[in-house]
Amino acid sequence: MNTYSIKEIERLTDIKAHTIRIWEQRYNLLTPHRTETNIRYYTNDDLKKILNVNLLYKSGYKISKIAELSEEQLKEKIASLQSNSNFDSIIAEFIKVTVDFDEESFNKLFNDCINKYGIETSIIDILYPFLDKIGVLWQTDKIHPAQEHFISNLIRQKIIANTDSLKTKVSKAETFLLFLPEGELHEISLLFYNYILKKNGYKVIYLGQSVPLKDLVKVIDYCKPDNIMMYSINHDVKERLPYFIKKIGTFPFVKKLFVKTSYDIEKQEGITEFSTISDFL
Repeated sequence: MNTYSIKEIERLTDIKAHTIRIWEQRYNLLTPHRTETNIRYYTNDDLKKILNVNLLYKSGYKISKIAELSEEQLKEKIASLQSNSNFDSIIAEFIKVTVDFDEESFNKLFNDCINKYGIETSIIDILYPFLDKIGVLWQTDKIHPAQEHFISNLIRQKIIANTDSLKTKVSKAETFLLFLPEGELHEISLLFYNYILKKNGYKVIYLGQSVPLKDLVKVIDYCKPDNIMMYSINHDVKERLPYFIKKIGTFPFVKKLFVKTSYDIEKQEGITEFSTISDFL
């Protein structure tokens, strides 16, 4: 069972820890668990609930009213939310093809988006919000994990195909090495960063998902990249991540390590944390 500190809940939900405590004390929205040393922690179910509460709160519901909802009523409210994005109808169509396992319709819809908006806008403004909605559907038990795997694999294929079709030549002196630490399998964002870097003329060494530390060290030593990028959203990787970062720090030729995580990491010189594609750019 994954557990989260209040700071990690703050980072995952964008709700200040102070606000979370007020909601707990005043409205009894959550009852945090406690370690033997009385340090509060939260479970996956707690995280799902606070995400749902925050979605309703941002949509204009008063927190006092949200606190009165039963678990079932909370799920019903979440399922009925409609966002105000210009891409709402497209995102809704992507949800439909996901539920129906409809690869043909996905291909047509994706290609239409690329032709109309380009791949960067399609990924950032349509597919990322769509994947967020898939997460909401998972939280409310409206979607099966197999459906999420189905659509994620199709998106992965499309990003790879668009990367392969790039005609941009290497024009930058610096090299990037991209990888996910061992145990981290969520590759879509890393593939997109690979596309962005190659499009902008950088040489990229792409190692992909779940790279063992011993293999990573050999590649770094041999290729001597100027910059390294990695990210992790899997809390099972959390304990091992400092070892990756410490080992990478022993290579003097690495100028910067770009790190994106869904949890807190120790601040160190040479490490650049980022949260979004805009931060990275």
